[in-house]
Amino acid sequence: MSSPIGSKRTVKIFVLYLLENINYPLEYCTINDIVMQTDYVMFLDFAESFNEMVDDALIESFEENGNTFYQVSDKGRIVAQALKSDVLSSVLDSAMTAALRYLDFTKRGIYAECRIESVDPKTGKCNVYCSLTEKKKVIFEATLVVDSIDRARRMKANFDDRPEVIYRGFTALMAGNVNFLFD
Repeated sequence: MSSPIGSKRTVKIFVLYLLENINYPLEYCTINDIVMQTDYVMFLDFAESFNEMVDDALIESFEENGNTFYQVSDKGRIVAQALKSDVLSSVLDSAMTAALRYLDFTKRGIYAECRIESVDPKTGKCNVYCSLTEKKKVIFEATLVVDSIDRARRMKANFDDRPEVIYRGFTALMAGNVNFLFD
């Protein structure tokens, strides 16, 4: 089964495009996390494609402080620039946005947590507890009481997938910056 984005060739173009536009070295796990921020690429396709790109000198690596970092090579930049039109621009844009959001939270060292706590087994109501912690200090905390475990699971999955979006949305609502919701 191939990735929703298409063939391994397309996966390679996608990864090279992201690395070229991020434009600084990253560890393998971070690159994996960035690529997985969207549902465009399956893990196995990424892992195989990544190793092939390293072998083909499209991605280069170096060691620093015992860690291996990767960046797009000059050859990889040429490939990314020449072939990026093979991938829908909307896909590249949304993936780049997700990658930059992820990196912002990662660089700041923000830890996101969301858990479901049962409130009343008879009614099925649950608490959904969400928090963001930066440098051991809670910067966001919210608890919602919802009517079912299914709704609680959907909320948890959404928070786990996009905690930075939830945080920005909550901040905007509290600041009154999205009045269109109230009209």
